[in-house]
Amino acid sequence: MPAKKKSSDSDPTIKEITKLYSILNEEEKQFLLNNHSTVHYKKGEIIYHEGDKPSGLLCLGVGKVKIFKEGVGRREQIVRMASGPAFIGYRALFADDLHIASSEVIEPCTIFIVPKTAVYKLMKTNPALSMTFVKSFAKELGFARYRTVTLTQKHIRGRLAESLCVLKDIYGYEEDEQTLSVYLSREDLANFSNMTTSNAIRTLTTFVNEKVLAVNGRIIKILDGERLERISKLG
Repeated sequence: MPAKKKSSDSDPTIKEITKLYSILNEEEKQFLLNNHSTVHYKKGEIIYHEGDKPSGLLCLGVGKVKIFKEGVGRREQIVRMASGPAFIGYRALFADDLHIASSEVIEPCTIFIVPKTAVYKLMKTNPALSMTFVKSFAKELGFARYRTVTLTQKHIRGRLAESLCVLKDIYGYEEDEQTLSVYLSREDLANFSNMTTSNAIRTLTTFVNEKVLAVNGRIIKILDGERLERISKLG
């Protein structure tokens, strides 16, 4: 388990995560700083496993993670990709439930952890914070329902195109404004698109031949974003 440590006001993680808490007053922010711990994770490390009981609110300060669930034959289905700053694993916390999926680091990240008791205390004194969580839940629920339909009804081309567009929206581009700022294995890309790895590879190759993408290992460049969007919408 990665070591926990307290953060200071100068910690870059605090600077990132306080964007999520801009609605707190100075006293509440100080209470937050006094009641948290920070954990740094390396690529490939598990933040929490399916079946674990959450002990606090997990705030992804910097880094990138995938949320996945194991299905039949231990095949992974990636249900969410996240980039800091963002909340992760908080459904189980507020539902007083166990995690129904696992979270793995895909690029080194820093997690800001607030104990459940501290979160509840802040929510009781600051209704706007509670509304922040409600809005976050609503957005995630809407996206999850949308993906449930599209990943079961779209053809393979549409599914992969949609996944690439989602990754672009979450992680953005590198400085060249073409290269996706996330580097996934073919297996992860397939698991995020609800298809086999072999189908993901074949479809990527087709997109390359059509000059929609340029691919070099895990580096994916979107050469024709408008066409990729059209493929996604047509399904």
